[in-house]
Amino acid sequence: MTLLSIENLSLSIRGIPILRDVSLSLNHGEILGVIGESGSGKSLTAFSVLQLLPRGTTCEGRINLLGEDVLTKSEKALCAMRGRDVGMVFQEPMTALNPVQTIGAQVAETILIHEPQTSKVDAMERAAHALTRCGLPQDRFPLGRYPHEMSGGQRQRVVIAMAIALQPKLLIADEPTTALDVTTQAEILDLLARLVREDDMGLMLISHDLAVVSDMAHRIAIMRNGEVVEEGGADLHRTMTHPYTKALFAASSHQPERNASPEDTPLLEVNDAIRDYTLPRKSLFGSADTFRAVNDVSFQIKRGESLGLVGESGCGKSTLTRAILGLEPLQGGTILLDGQPVGPQVRRKMQVVFQDPYGSFNPRHKVARLVSEPFHLLGRKATDAEIDEALMSVGLTPADKTKYIHEFSGGQRQRIAIARALIIKPELIVLDEAVSALDVSIRAQILDLLADLSDRFGLTYLFISHDLSVVRAITDRCLVMQSGKIVEEGPTERLFTAPAHPYTQTLIAAAPTLPES
Repeated sequence: MTLLSIENLSLSIRGIPILRDVSLSLNHGEILGVIGESGSGKSLTAFSVLQLLPRGTTCEGRINLLGEDVLTKSEKALCAMRGRDVGMVFQEPMTALNPVQTIGAQVAETILIHEPQTSKVDAMERAAHALTRCGLPQDRFPLGRYPHEMSGGQRQRVVIAMAIALQPKLLIADEPTTALDVTTQAEILDLLARLVREDDMGLMLISHDLAVVSDMAHRIAIMRNGEVVEEGGADLHRTMTHPYTKALFAASSHQPERNASPEDTPLLEVNDAIRDYTLPRKSLFGSADTFRAVNDVSFQIKRGESLGLVGESGCGKSTLTRAILGLEPLQGGTILLDGQPVGPQVRRKMQVVFQDPYGSFNPRHKVARLVSEPFHLLGRKATDAEIDEALMSVGLTPADKTKYIHEFSGGQRQRIAIARALIIKPELIVLDEAVSALDVSIRAQILDLLADLSDRFGLTYLFISHDLSVVRAITDRCLVMQSGKIVEEGPTERLFTAPAHPYTQTLIAAAPTLPES
């Protein structure tokens, strides 16, 4: 019997059509990858199975789960189904977990809700077993830990433990690895694949990353504008026929054309940088220990060069970046920009582009005000001509300056963030995970834009990312950081084709890659 069968599902919200005639199926022990860009309808398709939909939603068609039509179930029956028959793994574990409850209590809660006759002691034992299955054994991760005491990958394991605590037949994972480092991502994907094998579950894996899904899915469905435009097996990269599918695969491996060549003179010099943090005292009269986040780091960025900085969460790259931007002091070493120590007067020569463009803007201000913010460093207001020039340089129009940030797509917001960084004509732009959250086609556009801006204005980039494919596409040289130290550096292509350090080899081996067509 087919585990899940979605037949001609159409969905509208307050009369606005979102999904149109979506048909998908999933068997026991099978992994179905659902691929699509933001707004394609892939998440709403998954939420339709659980009937976790906004008010005013109307569904037509059939959603058959374990032989029963979900669309005909009462709310009480749906509540019994959620968690027991279908488990859900969300993209951001920190928002999916309760920050004031221990991990043991949160996993046990899933059991107690569906099995009220189970004692709390038994529920905690089963929670410990579920966490152990997900790579969180009790000798290292006690049930009394809180989510903030764990890393992003560990929190995602807790969310998975909650989802599989009752051994559901269907597991839905909605972008479960988007914000994770490559090694942690590989571990989470391996965990999901193992759970599918052990429990004979069906897994619906939702993602915008073709490389992630192609590595593990048995079948792949491509969605666009609320429709399934193509479906095929793991060899879809060879059998694809739809233009949109071909465009997605091309964008996933896109390499921007870069013509600028770096100069020989260094723009940024980091010499023996050390950054320590004081840890909380373990007792009232105990001594305070220190943690060395950046340990004797030295490197240079030449004018016109694009330098990549990669490493896992906690390696020190964000701390080093804040020190370069003059936002944190060093306990040792120096950072020089154009031969001068980084300070208030020198900081105006640097700008930064953040990962989340929407979160880095004030939604109450119009684009003209947002883009001109860096001018406070120069002590004057931006002119309309300067704002227009910045917007046009990133492919937007002068008319966009009168709009609010919520009126733009994710890719357009990132263009506005780049325009804000460009407007005072800085010498160095720091890009902190600037394309990690973007769809592959939008990411390709932004990478092309960055390459074009580098050619036109001779910009120097420090590109920080956990997405190794992006770093390989856009940088000239690359630094690999581990535990506060630079463990390897060199030309990007050499680093990727012949890594020397074991840690670099581990990072590159863990990165998902598209199969060759």
